[in-house]
Amino acid sequence: MSITSDEVNFLVYRYLQESGFSHSAFTFGIESHISQSNINGTLVPPAALISILQKGLQYVEAEISINEDGTVFDGRPIESLSLIDAVMPDVVQTRQQAFREKLAQQQASAATVVATTATALTTTTTATTTTIAVPQQNTPKTGEATVNGEENGAHAINNHSKPMEIDGDVEIPSNKATVLRGHESEVFICAWNPVSDLLASGSGDSTARIWNLNENNNGSSTQLVLRHCIREGGHDVPSNKDVTSLDWNSDGTLLATGSYDGFARIWTEDGNLASTLGQHKGPIFALKWNKKGNYILSAGVDKTTIIWDAHTGEAKQQFPFHSGN
Repeated sequence: MSITSDEVNFLVYRYLQESGFSHSAFTFGIESHISQSNINGTLVPPAALISILQKGLQYVEAEISINEDGTVFDGRPIESLSLIDAVMPDVVQTRQQAFREKLAQQQASAATVVATTATALTTTTTATTTTIAVPQQNTPKTGEATVNGEENGAHAINNHSKPMEIDGDVEIPSNKATVLRGHESEVFICAWNPVSDLLASGSGDSTARIWNLNENNNGSSTQLVLRHCIREGGHDVPSNKDVTSLDWNSDGTLLATGSYDGFARIWTEDGNLASTLGQHKGPIFALKWNKKGNYILSAGVDKTTIIWDAHTGEAKQQFPFHSGN
């Protein structure tokens, strides 16, 4: 048996993704270099971490039920172990001792009952020689209903005669799938335009892209590249930071993006930069338009959230009350 830190990190990363902790999964994936591991994620089944933890818990419960000589007790522990109990040696040892004492008491009680019954039967046999006829019970014939409404040899099935249908695997033909190629690194987030057939995507290559998936494009898709740059020496240079979040306004005319460089940006649906919003002191992990489309809320690793005026790019209010990023 071998366990590597890369394997453990990957299972934790997948668990965070499957549980909806997208920002935590993103941060953990960057810090643990998930993208550099040689694990083929497509071969790892869903809920893999939970599955292996359950098997480990069953193993600890089995340990409690086994004697020191390897023989197995009859029965199971009264209370099932929690995951935290299973990693605490004192709890496991206490459960083992309590389980063994309970089984010893049960065995002693059973022995006492057997001895008492045997003594009573011996006394009765010695005291009388009268033969007692035991009337035979009428056994219902096959197909005949008993008092409880059950047939001989079979229980009535109520309300569950039809088995539950289980969806099988569905294979999507390659001619029904569209692969959008262009990003040069991991894609972290996507968002559909609420009005038109546009899809926005954010990636680790410091770009966001707007894909036109209109059916009139004869199966092809055009893309607009939104390069996230910063000012250095009077020039715009690529930030080389991940685009971690994005959101369309309700009209589908403006796209807001948040980046690991600490800036939020507003783009038109044509791919032009409308404004840059800079006041966070760290990466931005989430942003959202309000329904009217005049304000944007952003949340950053600096433990603050900021309300922005979408028209002027001005920070209207900043909330520094968060205890976690």
